[in-house]
Amino acid sequence: MRLIAVIVLIGVLGFAVVVRPAPAQDTGTPEAGTIADLELFEVASNDHTEGTVAYDQNPPAGGPHNPVWQNCGFYDEPVRNEHAVHSQEHGAVWVTYRPDLPEGELARLRRLADRSDYLQVSPYPELPAPVVVSAWGARVELDGANDPRLRQFVRQFAEQGPEPGAPCTGGTDETAPPAAGTPVATPATPTA
Repeated sequence: MRLIAVIVLIGVLGFAVVVRPAPAQDTGTPEAGTIADLELFEVASNDHTEGTVAYDQNPPAGGPHNPVWQNCGFYDEPVRNEHAVHSQEHGAVWVTYRPDLPEGELARLRRLADRSDYLQVSPYPELPAPVVVSAWGARVELDGANDPRLRQFVRQFAEQGPEPGAPCTGGTDETAPPAAGTPVATPATPTA
């Protein structure tokens, strides 16, 4: 009798495992929120590459990336796009700022980075706005570090990449920008 109960239990558990669908890996567009001027993008690939990538957005919001992610935290020097995009895949929000951002705003960004495990902050030459915040498939141009949309974006998109919960530490702290002659990204048409 005990053997029959075990067989029935194994059969039921086996059936439960078989009928439970596996979660799909989403590499596409995140859900739109209530953030003003939010741009959403379809991300077609999350492949690994050792090379330099010409992204559709500047700074990028997902796509092919280096196999090594950028550690989250605050940086005084630019980081490679390909490392930062890998962190976005893990659910990191990447806050980029113009190198001439006022010190008070930089201090605010440092404090924000210190309080989040999934936030990386770095300068980015030739930004289209004083601060641009991006995540996998989403970005918004901000008026500065005091723009209230910054916190909204972080709340909505932190830990929301295709690999949520993957580490944002144990990668690289490399701060070398892309080599001279690297293709410049061109703005893409947003999906929403």
